[in-house]
Amino acid sequence: MSATMVFRNARMVLANEVVRGTLHAVDGRIASFDTGDTAQGALDLEGDYLLPGLVEVHTDNFERHLMPRPKVHWAEMPALLAHDAEVASAGITTVFDALGVGEADTESLRGSTWHKVLATIDDCATRDLLRADHHLHVRCELPAPNTVELFEPFCGHPRLSLISLMDHTPGQRQWENIDLARIYYTGKKGWSREKFEHRVAEAGALQERYAAPHRKHFVDYCRTHGIALASHDDTTVAHVEQAHADGASLSEFPTTLVAARAARDRGLSTVMGGPNVVRGGSHSGNVAASDLARNGLLDILSSDYVPSSLLGAAMRLVADDVFTLPRAVATVTSAPAKATGLNDRGSIAQGMRADLVQVRMTDMADGTQHAVVRSVWREGRRVL
Repeated sequence: MSATMVFRNARMVLANEVVRGTLHAVDGRIASFDTGDTAQGALDLEGDYLLPGLVEVHTDNFERHLMPRPKVHWAEMPALLAHDAEVASAGITTVFDALGVGEADTESLRGSTWHKVLATIDDCATRDLLRADHHLHVRCELPAPNTVELFEPFCGHPRLSLISLMDHTPGQRQWENIDLARIYYTGKKGWSREKFEHRVAEAGALQERYAAPHRKHFVDYCRTHGIALASHDDTTVAHVEQAHADGASLSEFPTTLVAARAARDRGLSTVMGGPNVVRGGSHSGNVAASDLARNGLLDILSSDYVPSSLLGAAMRLVADDVFTLPRAVATVTSAPAKATGLNDRGSIAQGMRADLVQVRMTDMADGTQHAVVRSVWREGRRVL
């Protein structure tokens, strides 16, 4: 017996237009949609927007739940369930949990093993406890001595869909400004000033010894196993050229307009952070995501460290007349889905997964509007 869901009185955001009407989903797939509004037994969306489920390719949110304070480890299952509920409430139906490997400090998340975390994700998924569809995005810190060793639990894991190559050596890329790097590491990471200065002093030697062989290791792994590859914090044309030569398809958070243009010229999709759009600029002092959007250089949005910023940033680009609504929605749905090979989701079209989000625009006291996620369905099943 087939399972059928019918939504009426919905403003459906399609690839190139917004159409008001009715959508039918059967057995977790979109069966049809039209401009009619007389379907019997349909769920009335009261004129709210109906969007494809959001696809999040890079979020540090799970790590934040696993370590809510420096050196404070939280149990894996409650951390995962809290993270999962948070992303679902933001309209995210497909999430790439970004987990970092490579760090000298064994008390940090990225300096310890991920075996228990991966087992917890698989166990919760098997027991149908998760609202979103979880994939893995492994962030590999190239200059760290233990990066390859700590990657071992991810080898051959069926959820592994994306690898990004990172180099957070102070004085380059994201941390070209040493003062901003100091503020970040002493603030968020809880490092002492002395620890930060010590790390800066040894960073160059670590980069020289490990970055190149580790890069080759992960580039070869992606080619052999068909895993999508992303560069991270590209600052110069040379950075982008290296990423392109390595086979990267994504340029995450380029720090300059020059790097973003180089990425576009070489066919890499540019990913920028939702918080960058919502806040009006980068917390690291780098290029503003909205500037890239105005220059036609923004392809994909990521919530980065605030799940709700994914939808908020897309709507902000619409409110600021940078993108049309379908174009903005594509940056958080179809574009990230296609870039990671998930061709069964990300748009309202016949045969696609019925991953859907009901969104209502609410007037705020300051005259602006806020997008409120009211309901979420994954494969036709209501999860929020």
